[in-house]
Amino acid sequence: MLNYIIRRLIGAVPVILGVVAVVFILTTIVPGDPARLMVGQRGNPETIAKIRHEMGLDRPVMVQFVDFMKDALTFNLGRSYRNNMPVVQAILTRLPVTIKLAIFSMIIAVIIGVPLGIISAVKRYTWMDYSAMIFAILGISAPVFWVGLLAVVLFCKVLGWIPGTGLGNGELIYYVLPSIVLGVRPGALIARLTRSSMLETIRQDYIRTARAKGLAESIVIMKHALRNAMIPVVTVIGIETANLLSGVVVTEQIFSMPGLGRLSVEALLNRDFPVIRGTVLFMALLFVLANIIVDLSYPFFDPRIKYD
Repeated sequence: MLNYIIRRLIGAVPVILGVVAVVFILTTIVPGDPARLMVGQRGNPETIAKIRHEMGLDRPVMVQFVDFMKDALTFNLGRSYRNNMPVVQAILTRLPVTIKLAIFSMIIAVIIGVPLGIISAVKRYTWMDYSAMIFAILGISAPVFWVGLLAVVLFCKVLGWIPGTGLGNGELIYYVLPSIVLGVRPGALIARLTRSSMLETIRQDYIRTARAKGLAESIVIMKHALRNAMIPVVTVIGIETANLLSGVVVTEQIFSMPGLGRLSVEALLNRDFPVIRGTVLFMALLFVLANIIVDLSYPFFDPRIKYD
């Protein structure tokens, strides 16, 4: 297994570097000058030129690119143009908020999605099945910004159950509403995938054999069917978790949560290129690690899978 992990990590290096290279090119050709944004439209040209020199923006593009790739290999991502903070420190400062939000959201998604998928598969073509699938369709189709705004109006303004947006003094109550809003879509996706995977699994011969042996239906479903149906579900859970950890821009903007999503938006608006490149590199690393962890979990659900 160790050899497999090493091969996957080596194979991920070109992917990550390719992503970073594309982002570097896009941030280079995008309109807007960070130096001019800092001093304003009426800024002195000499001052702007001096700031550009301090930022290294007056160097040839290829020189900037080579220097950036060298620094990326050592995780020296430079300093923010706006606050002169190291990019790594800026990401680590915002990361705890996004981690909490992602974990709570995925817990809600799994608690909602897996049971609904199981019930929908076991009670196929009943009102339970139809109700679960209606929820899944609505959850996948409804825009996150629309659900978030409705939730803020209803639970914060009308009912007053949630104090408001932001983080307050760090109380967990402020994570409840954004976690639910953020967990609806992956929960609906997990429900549909669990249903389809369970329907395929319960038709297998070993499930008929387990029932013929007289095992209780709950043991057949939970021990034999669910475990073998979980591989595609675990794959989606891993990918969605990485997606949440990389920072959900819309949810963090609506609920005024200072996570990686808001950091990315602020960097884009201010043309803070080092922060943009650093957050993209961090997101790429998360997706790669999530895929590796998901692959390593497969043998737990299916002992026939082995990594040599």
